[in-house]
Amino acid sequence: MADREFLPCRIAVLTVSDTRGPDDDRSGDTLVARLQAAGHILADRAITPDDRVGIAEHLTRWIGEDAIDVILTTGGTGLTGRDVTVEAHRDVYEKEIDAFGTMFTIVSMQKIGTSAVQSRACAGVAGGTYLFALPGSPSACRDAWDEILVHQLDYRHKPCNFVEIMPRLDEHLRRK
Repeated sequence: MADREFLPCRIAVLTVSDTRGPDDDRSGDTLVARLQAAGHILADRAITPDDRVGIAEHLTRWIGEDAIDVILTTGGTGLTGRDVTVEAHRDVYEKEIDAFGTMFTIVSMQKIGTSAVQSRACAGVAGGTYLFALPGSPSACRDAWDEILVHQLDYRHKPCNFVEIMPRLDEHLRRK
């Protein structure tokens, strides 16, 4: 990893919850602490209710901001009626990163066994921005960051990583 210089990403964290506030957002706190410890920049942070349209609007607003490279959401990825984060993400994706959900399930299976089947973690790309929907527990956020994202959001990670292709994510939107 020494032949490349670290390139910090500008990451926004969105907690999806009807019950959490700034004082008890442990999952959001976990993501912020980890991304900053890795050398990335916290570009923005917010909490929004479990509302599909509201979540999609928030994601779309952040996708449109040049100062945000990556959006991490936490919460709303389960199976209950109020869990609509995955649907909101898919409403804005241009492309889904299918293998992220698979990788997250593998990591979770090693930690929580067959209960991993209940997670619908997902990821995608829109407007040149990466979006990752993570479960709402601090342990799931730690697992996603420590086992997947810390590596894929590090330009020095080989053989490949998300950062090195970031400049090309929106090439289809540019004039030819």
